[in-house]
Amino acid sequence: MLKIKNLTKTYKGGKRAVDDLSLTVSAGDIFGFIGHNGAGKTTTLKCVAGILDFDGGDIFVDGKSVKNFPVECKRQLAYIPDNPDLYDYLTGVQYLNFVADVYGVEKSVREERIKKYADGFELTPWLGDLISAYSHGMKQKLALISALIHKPKLLILDEPFVGLDPKASLKLKELMKERCKEGGAIFFSTHVLEVAEKLCNKVAIIKDGKLVITGDTDKLTKSNSLEDLFMEVVDD
Repeated sequence: MLKIKNLTKTYKGGKRAVDDLSLTVSAGDIFGFIGHNGAGKTTTLKCVAGILDFDGGDIFVDGKSVKNFPVECKRQLAYIPDNPDLYDYLTGVQYLNFVADVYGVEKSVREERIKKYADGFELTPWLGDLISAYSHGMKQKLALISALIHKPKLLILDEPFVGLDPKASLKLKELMKERCKEGGAIFFSTHVLEVAEKLCNKVAIIKDGKLVITGDTDKLTKSNSLEDLFMEVVDD
């Protein structure tokens, strides 16, 4: 579903944010991407989403190169940043219809999905309100609904649980599992290691732009918790 091959990204000034990183996310995976602040997580996710270009390597989404087939790749994925920038002058439902239009989702299908996800996140009563009136958590819920509306094969999420209340967090976990059971895949960054350990079947730890460890969560945490493993790697 997602193959990152020797990805390298250097910013102006010579700072190498991602250094020769390679990993694979297969259909059905909930893949946790872990690292300290500034480790290169967000840069990697933005490269996968086609927001940032990169110096070396390549990224493949459903077998197609992000470099050579950027539009085709973007049709297959959805990306939610850690602080979604929505259109405040639209109402919630207008924004969702705008996103559905971009992806060519039929009217009957979008209405069904909007109802399902808005009801699930308990956002339905506020869909007619301007986004400018939404709290941070409500904006996060709206962004998540917009990401799910076209049933992407690949979900790219940067700290998706930040700002969500416990009930919404539980709903998101359920939807992530549902998407993967349907053949999709999820690649997401998080600082909440307990969530990653319980939710993800695979994890990767990045340090200073380099991938230092990756594998099946149950194997990596066989003798130590993910938190212990992370601290060991970071302190090494």
